[in-house]
Amino acid sequence: MRNSSFPWLVLAASVLAEVAGTLALRYADGFTRVLPSVATGLCYAAAIWLMAISVRHLEVGLTYAVWAGSGTALTALLGVLCFGESASLLRLAGLGFIIAGVIALNLSAS
Repeated sequence: MRNSSFPWLVLAASVLAEVAGTLALRYADGFTRVLPSVATGLCYAAAIWLMAISVRHLEVGLTYAVWAGSGTALTALLGVLCFGESASLLRLAGLGFIIAGVIALNLSAS
């Protein structure tokens, strides 16, 4: 990985895989529906594999914080947009704090 942005792209793919797995989990109905259950497992496995590649080149604490924070914020946002979950001011403020924290971690790692 000669390009220094490549580990970040792999991490972004890991976040997207984790979010896709979480959305599929919603449809797995307690792992009683086969296709969404398989999709959940595959997405989570891909997310961990991609994150493992990222931590070869990025600090593990930073990598996990960005992965967890980004995944949480994106999942919450998609919950509002796709499933009609509450979009209260408090929830939106919480998402803003998560995003600010991820940005701060990225800036401190430079």
